[in-house]
Amino acid sequence: MMSLSKSKIKYIKSLHEKKNRDEQNTFVAEGTKLVLDLLGSCRCQLIAALPSLLLAHPELKAEEIIPADENELKKATLLKTAPQIIGVFYRPSQEIEEIDPYNQLYLLLDGIQDPGNMGAIVRIADWFGIDYIICSYDTVDIFNPKTIQASMGAVARVKVLYTDIASFLQQYAHLPIYGTFLEGDDIYSAALSNHGFIVMGNEGRGIGSATKKLINKKLFIPNFPIERVTSESLNVAVATGITCAEFRRRVGISIK
Repeated sequence: MMSLSKSKIKYIKSLHEKKNRDEQNTFVAEGTKLVLDLLGSCRCQLIAALPSLLLAHPELKAEEIIPADENELKKATLLKTAPQIIGVFYRPSQEIEEIDPYNQLYLLLDGIQDPGNMGAIVRIADWFGIDYIICSYDTVDIFNPKTIQASMGAVARVKVLYTDIASFLQQYAHLPIYGTFLEGDDIYSAALSNHGFIVMGNEGRGIGSATKKLINKKLFIPNFPIERVTSESLNVAVATGITCAEFRRRVGISIK
């Protein structure tokens, strides 16, 4: 029986670094549900798993499938507890096939740094039928293992692209460009569109100055009750979830 060799373990662990993911055009996913979800839409290069799991899932397909014991998986994992399965996948195409902000909503992320927040936002976009997320170059890598883990497989369905978002938005300045601010209009009474862009900013500094100048619809998520002394701000993933939920609640899901 084959086992997970030192060289394979080294390769898997090397993909925890962005430069190696970029070079190999692959990323790592860990855990049964996540790997099974990704197998439906991403080409798999390598699977290393406990023999019992491989026996329970004969449908698993990859270029290479290696039975591994718990100790070998523990050496390869980034998680605190060794998973039953680790998959190495080829990165899916992240190109925008057709920008249509006249009929769809797009999420734009300006400098999101935390992989957990990033993964949660991708999951939120997936839940609310937002097909594309467009990120600034300084936003955390979507294929970071912690981001992949937090996205719970949503990365297979939501395309995430990186660009200079201020330059990108300039060509759509005539469309609704929303952002959340303390001085914005109450999101629960403001007019909302079923198309355009929703911009979410960095965890600490918020939306960058260059992008902020292009936002023409400022929104505010009120605390409750409004006069109560409360936290300074919401976590960016939580704020994204509230914002997307209110857009979809009031204008309905608009998907091609």
